[in-house]
Amino acid sequence: MSEPAFRTRRARTSDVPAIQALVEPLVQRRILLGKDLVVVYEAVQEFRVAVDANDTLIGCGALHVMWQDLAEVRTLAVAPEWLGKGVGHALLTTLEQTALELGLSRLFCLTFEVPFFERNGFVDMGDETVDPEVYYELLRSHDEGVAEFLDLARVKPNTLGNTRMLKRLG
Repeated sequence: MSEPAFRTRRARTSDVPAIQALVEPLVQRRILLGKDLVVVYEAVQEFRVAVDANDTLIGCGALHVMWQDLAEVRTLAVAPEWLGKGVGHALLTTLEQTALELGLSRLFCLTFEVPFFERNGFVDMGDETVDPEVYYELLRSHDEGVAEFLDLARVKPNTLGNTRMLKRLG
């Protein structure tokens, strides 16, 4: 029997409630950071979604550009009944293609799902950071994901148990 069919596409504003519903159980389990509904709407252009044959949302992920060569993979989630069926990999591949189209060469993620990201070419970035000039520019950002990438003390409570991972593209 073949795997159930799904496809990935750009998110639409009409997908936002389903994205929020998919992500909320993971937020409650402290696997993903919660985002207010308005924040998801503001970032809808960053999202790609996976939908089944009935166009029901079964997965999502976002690509947030942080710098000239760097973006973060955010809010990658798959419906429980679709885990292990290639949905997460397909979404990540779509996000990587988008990153390449934007001219990016590195992807960052903060995750508990280390084996999944390792299978997809990410490595623990340890103490690696960016050039001092870029670091000081990134410090100006109000984005929590940038603070997590920089490993700033103020976000430590959000990052406990997570691994900062990086993938070089191309």
